[in-house]
Amino acid sequence: MEPLIIEGTPKTPTVRFDADEGVIEIKGRSIPENSVEFYKPLVDWLEEYKKNPKEKTVVNIQLEYFNTSSSKCILDVFKKLEAIHKAKHDVEINWYYEEDDEDMLEAGEDYESIIRIPFKMIEIVE
Repeated sequence: MEPLIIEGTPKTPTVRFDADEGVIEIKGRSIPENSVEFYKPLVDWLEEYKKNPKEKTVVNIQLEYFNTSSSKCILDVFKKLEAIHKAKHDVEINWYYEEDDEDMLEAGEDYESIIRIPFKMIEIVE
């Protein structure tokens, strides 16, 4: 399966989905003009990946900021990961946040309460 790599811009995050390594990364800011359009290839890729996932999938989310429409799309990404987790595959979600960014920590906790996968909250100390 081809990796999905999207270079980040000031409005969109850097995306690196690698099926061979079982690593999924989203980093940066997520305020695209059209969130649904931006996240559709990610959700489609995960739909394909869940047919034959690695024994362990590591998910690294390191967002500085995301808007409301992105939050719904990010939830869609997590729902695909939840399906992989429910199929008895190991999914580890690392949620990175800046040490003084309470909002981003809370956002991670909110996702964790919706999605039945444990999150590892990782504080980034400058």
